[in-house]
Amino acid sequence: MTAFRNPVPTVDAVILVPDDRVVLVHRKHPPLGWAIPGGFVDEGEPLEAAATREAAEETGLAVTLLEQFHSYSDPARDPRRHTISTVFLASASGEPRGGDDAAEARSFAWDALPSPIVFDHREILADVRRYLLTGARRRP
Repeated sequence: MTAFRNPVPTVDAVILVPDDRVVLVHRKHPPLGWAIPGGFVDEGEPLEAAATREAAEETGLAVTLLEQFHSYSDPARDPRRHTISTVFLASASGEPRGGDDAAEARSFAWDALPSPIVFDHREILADVRRYLLTGARRRP
């Protein structure tokens, strides 16, 4: 019998903070680098709950989800395994602090994002920025 392998659901929260900044976390575990706060959805957990939980765990911020932005499903987006991420736009205030899988959490100006940014998160951030500036959504 053939064993089926399915993609794993994940969520990411692009957290928008005052002064036109975005919150990123520096990962504790490979792949190392900066990332949008997020992670795996627990069994029985709605996507929205997973996004707010992961954001709080990794940044210490209480976020308000604004909207579901887009889903990203390229099988190569995560080198560890095939994941499908549902990305949310969120807002928060306060100073982020790293926690859980994040060694550090900081806010960055859009024109001064750090490097390296892991996974496909640079593409996601570019899509979000274009949307915020023009209202143009990513096309499937």
